Amino acid sequence: MTPREGPLPAVTAFGGGHGLAATLAALRLLTHRLTAVVTVADDGGSSGRLRDEFDILPPGDLRMALAALCGSDEVGRTWADVLQSRFPGSGPLAGHAIGNLLIAGLWGRLADPVAGLDLVASLLHVQGRVLPMAAVPLVIEADVIGADPDRPDELSLVRGQAKVAKVKGEVLSVRLVPENPPCRPEVIASVAEADFLIFGPGSWFTSVIPHLLVPELAAAIHASPARRILTMNLIPADETDGLSASRHLEVLAEHAPELRLDLVVVDPTFAAGDTHLEAFAASLGARLVVEDVRMRDGSPRHDPYRLAAVYAELLGV
Repeated sequence: MTPREGPLPAVTAFGGGHGLAATLAALRLLTHRLTAVVTVADDGGSSGRLRDEFDILPPGDLRMALAALCGSDEVGRTWADVLQSRFPGSGPLAGHAIGNLLIAGLWGRLADPVAGLDLVASLLHVQGRVLPMAAVPLVIEADVIGADPDRPDELSLVRGQAKVAKVKGEVLSVRLVPENPPCRPEVIASVAEADFLIFGPGSWFTSVIPHLLVPELAAAIHASPARRILTMNLIPADETDGLSASRHLEVLAEHAPELRLDLVVVDPTFAAGDTHLEAFAASLGARLVVEDVRMRDGSPRHDPYRLAAVYAELLGV
C-alpha cells in the first residue's frame, strides 16, 4: 500500500478489556488521532462493586484503555502503572484498582463521565481519547444452551457480563438492557470523522458484539464512509469455546446483519484448517488478511508491534 500523504488517519477503535488495550497499544504507535469507544457492561470485580455502590458506569475497561494510550514518557508510564495497580489485603479497598477509584471520584465531582475521562487523559499524557459506548451502564443478557450441565439441552437466560463471559454452554444470542441506551454525541462524532473503524479483538459476546447492539451507535457505524477492520481473536474465549474462526464471523453477522467490513485480520494459527473462513469474510464484504500477530513466545496474546506492522500496511502509514 502506498504510504499516506497528509495528516495521519483518524481511527476509532471499539472493544473492552485486554483486547481493546492490545489494539490501542498497536495503534498509538501509528497515529495520535485515536478514539477508543469502550463497552460499559462490566459488572464484576472492582468495576461491579463501584457500579453497584455509586450507580455509575463501570470504570475498569475505560481505565485499561486510558492506560494503553498513556504517554510513552516517564510521567505517562508511571501514571499508567499507578492506575492499573490494585489495593492488596482483605479490607474494604482490597481488589480495587487505584484508577477505578480515581475515575469514580472524578465522576462524583464533575458529574460528567466524559469530562472525568478527559481529565484523567490529560494527567496521563494520553495520545487520543477514551469514550464510553453508552451514556448509562448496561446489562448483557444471553440465551444459552447447556449453561446447566445437568440439563445440557435446556435453554437458559444468563444475565450479567461477568457470568456471560465465563458461561459454559453454547451462547445463541446476546442483547443489551436497556435495549436502546443513549449514546454520547462525542462517540457519534468520532465515528463520523474516522477514516478507519476497528473492531476486536476481545470477548466476542461481551466486548465486540455489544457495540453493534446500541441502535444509535450501530446506525452511525453503518452510515460511516470509513473503512472497517475486524481483528479476530487468537483462540476462542470461554464464551466462544469450540467455535471456529468462521463461526465467529457468522455469529457477528447474526447479531449485526447490516454490518459490512473491508478487512478481517486473523493470525494463521486461528485460521488454520478453517476452509470456510475466506468465504465468510467475503460474505461480509471483507478481504481476509492472514498475518502473524501473536506474541513471539507463543502465548495467546496479540503482539502490539506485530499488530502495528499489519495496521500500518492497512492504514497506509
